[in-house]
Amino acid sequence: MQPQSLVPGDTRLSTGWEHSLELRRQDQLGELQTLKPYRDALPLASLAPLWGGVIDCDYGYNIEVGENFFANYNFLVLDIAKVKIGANAQIAPNVSIYTAGHPIHPDSRNSGYEYGIGITIGDNVWIGGNACIMPGVTIGNNVVIGAGSVVTKDIPDNMIAAGNPCRIIREITEEDRDYYYKDRKFDVTDY
Repeated sequence: MQPQSLVPGDTRLSTGWEHSLELRRQDQLGELQTLKPYRDALPLASLAPLWGGVIDCDYGYNIEVGENFFANYNFLVLDIAKVKIGANAQIAPNVSIYTAGHPIHPDSRNSGYEYGIGITIGDNVWIGGNACIMPGVTIGNNVVIGAGSVVTKDIPDNMIAAGNPCRIIREITEEDRDYYYKDRKFDVTDY
């Protein structure tokens, strides 16, 4: 039985039983590790027991990704709410996406309640290493999130943003097309 996904503003009591059942299910499916070479042909939600060291998640079935999605090592997704990642997204190592959270006040937090607010990441997004995406955030299309950023607020389309907390640095412009890194120009024309 799959635990119910949370919608924005909902809470649930985290007794841990759902997660324990899910972990047991994944252990029982351990023999599917032999299917790793075929995982690109399977829907993402069916890959939860196959991800190994690349993608770790709570459930997997709350994650949707677009075509040409790429995640490097140690991609963590706490998906108690929906996570939508667009086409051509590139996720660097050690990126974490957190839809889950806990109340601020200690009495409320100690009650065992948690919340989940969905996260949306647009098309053509590059998220740098060690970035954290917090509950409820929407990252627009064609965005670059700098390494080490903690994204707590929405980032609109076509922006470079970085920092802790993450802030918009500047807009991505047509002039950026000819550069691969800072002031270093491409020496090819087939991009």
